[in-house]
Amino acid sequence: MRKWLGVAVLALAAPALAQAGSWQLLRSTLIYHVVHPLHHAEGVSHAARGKGVCQAGTCNFLVAAPVNSFQSGDTNRDLHMLQVTRGAQYPMVVVRVTVPQSALHSGTLKANLEVQFAGQDVHYNQVPFQVAAKGPDLTLSGTIPATLTDFKITPPELLMMPIRNQIPVTVQMTWGPG
Repeated sequence: MRKWLGVAVLALAAPALAQAGSWQLLRSTLIYHVVHPLHHAEGVSHAARGKGVCQAGTCNFLVAAPVNSFQSGDTNRDLHMLQVTRGAQYPMVVVRVTVPQSALHSGTLKANLEVQFAGQDVHYNQVPFQVAAKGPDLTLSGTIPATLTDFKITPPELLMMPIRNQIPVTVQMTWGPG
């Protein structure tokens, strides 16, 4: 009985213990959205890797994904995306996230992001993410409001019509104690 009580207490305390230490990215889905007057396209990656550390009330996360891991279902479009974003020269998308440790619970949190992509560093402040806790794991969902001009990318054209400047990136990540 005493052993089971100890296991129950540890299970209930696991989320709090994890928040005080390190995190590891368990699963991710990143989707960029592109709109052209003639069609809409999305590129999906499940290849992100990440770590997080919480100290002194602040949590810092680092997430990285290879640019060539985003697949749209059209290899020609994917190759063109790599050219336009200078993927050979800058092969990784790197995101650094800072949030207050107290925000790591179910609900909404606002994160400050630094995104390195296509040779540019861009800061986004107070980006909202929904957080859902399940046991010791946390799932974060939200959208990074990226634009082509943020990263000094000339809008690609199809039939002499450029794509829209907005290229929001939908994020869903599950983090666990690391």
